[in-house]
Amino acid sequence: MTYDRLVCANCASPVSEGRCPVCRASRERLQQDGIFGGLTPAALIALLVALITVAVLAHEMATA
Repeated sequence: MTYDRLVCANCASPVSEGRCPVCRASRERLQQDGIFGGLTPAALIALLVALITVAVLAHEMATA
């Protein structure tokens, strides 16, 4: 989930606006996590398996 859709429980404003210290801390933490920060290990493994499957299929299609 991206922080632009989150609402702060402390001030009830969007976290992306950073109106209170809690918003600013949450926004900073979410920005540091990067694009894969919110994914669970199981989701990362599933993504890796899907990418490997696509690569194998593309290789088979190229050699056929």
